[in-house]
Amino acid sequence: MKILHTADWHLGKRLEQFSRMEEQIAVLAEICNIADEQQVDAVIIAGDLFDTFNPATEAVDLFYKTLKRLTNNGKRLVVAIAGNHDSPERIEAPDPLARECGIVFSGFPTTTVPLFQLESGLEVTKSAPGFIEVKLPNADVPLRLILTPYANEYRMKTFLGMEDSENELRQILQEHWKSIADSHCDENGVNMLITHLFMVKNGGPIPDEPEEEKPINHVGGAQAIFTSNVPGQIKYVALGHLHRPFQMDSIPCPVVYSGSPLSYSFSEAEQQKFVNILHAEPGKPIQYEQISLTSGKRLIRHRAEGAEEALQWLTQNPDTLVELTLVTESYLTATERKAILTAHDGIVAIIPEIRNTGTEPTERKTINLNQEMDDLFKDYFHSKTGQPINDELLTLFQEIKAENL
Repeated sequence: MKILHTADWHLGKRLEQFSRMEEQIAVLAEICNIADEQQVDAVIIAGDLFDTFNPATEAVDLFYKTLKRLTNNGKRLVVAIAGNHDSPERIEAPDPLARECGIVFSGFPTTTVPLFQLESGLEVTKSAPGFIEVKLPNADVPLRLILTPYANEYRMKTFLGMEDSENELRQILQEHWKSIADSHCDENGVNMLITHLFMVKNGGPIPDEPEEEKPINHVGGAQAIFTSNVPGQIKYVALGHLHRPFQMDSIPCPVVYSGSPLSYSFSEAEQQKFVNILHAEPGKPIQYEQISLTSGKRLIRHRAEGAEEALQWLTQNPDTLVELTLVTESYLTATERKAILTAHDGIVAIIPEIRNTGTEPTERKTINLNQEMDDLFKDYFHSKTGQPINDELLTLFQEIKAENL
């Protein structure tokens, strides 16, 4: 069987003042096309389906329309679990209707999916808290999925009936996963674990997380889980959470972050995005390939020496989102700033870097506090920047002063 693994769609997410909705529409259409071209039997979405607990209507509409298309009229299984950005109740709310299309939602670590069968031949044949076994229309072996959506450490222990336990979360999860695997995951099917937790190799390097994701494994979140906690019966771990595509380990099986389909912050600038296509047979290691995603704007961090160089570079790099560091001898004038913003409609931030002119005295000058306010501001500015204030900034200061006196 063939399975598509994706995660971290973050539908509705913005980059500062820029909406990403058009890009999200394009990249999800691309994922649907890949699923069709590759003739995959199932699609796995490993959490962070939305960017907030209460997403905008357009994000919700895009999500359901995409999942409906991915099902190929009920012939293809689609499984989506909740991540730390998702409301588990919201994710599970449409479950009765979703099952009629071949979509399985899991919002909680102990969600029990009702058994069902579609005319296409798609059927959930076994179900337990946090587990499903599925018969796929075009496969002669079952697909077994252990489903562990995100929950913080306290809730995870509560869901698993161990709220008073002092055991580490990783030990509790290991016992939970092993119990399911021992009961349901023999060598006669394809066995996978799908989770949205921060999983690392014990003693291995710790990958960088997106800045806004770091609380997931800190106080109030959930501790990092080790790849060694995965049961031996599992042949692939489909992870969500990290936005960079990354195979965390190959033992006991490929443990893989698919990454996000778009770059959502400048820490992901210039990253290539992928979906993973799994080739699975019972009792054998699962092999996978990465298929590049081409939709979405590039995020670029660029450092330019002066406004003229910045303008030239911006005109050569249209249809991108840019964090521009501008190195100058003095602060930008309003005319220069307007020219830069007019030259490119994707400038997210301009970071000024004022070159040290060497004009700052070796000894710190004492500012005379008995001066007029304008002279006091001039001295303050010079003491902080090592440069004399220009007329434009002084005029702006005077206008602000006049409005507040």
